[in-house]
Amino acid sequence: MSYSELSQKEKTQVLKKLREEHAETVERTQALVKKQNTIRKDIRKALADESKTVPEIAVIIDQPTHEVLWHVSAMKLYDLVAEDGMKDYVDVLYKLVEEKKK
Repeated sequence: MSYSELSQKEKTQVLKKLREEHAETVERTQALVKKQNTIRKDIRKALADESKTVPEIAVIIDQPTHEVLWHVSAMKLYDLVAEDGMKDYVDVLYKLVEEKKK
């Protein structure tokens, strides 16, 4: 029987068992996701007032530039931030994208 054929209660039991079997991995993954969410929240705060470059954001949130670039690139991929011109023809400025009303 495949997972999709299970009832909701059986699916819940399967997932609970997997989480127990892989408790260390689940805990490590949850910590990583929590850290990523914190960094992205800090990036949003840094961009709240005006557009900034990756190095400027990195200084404000006290994170390595390469990590900030990774997060900003991911946020750009999901339309959470957008390019907003250039600074001194070298660094790209990023701004927050306004959320669309539903």
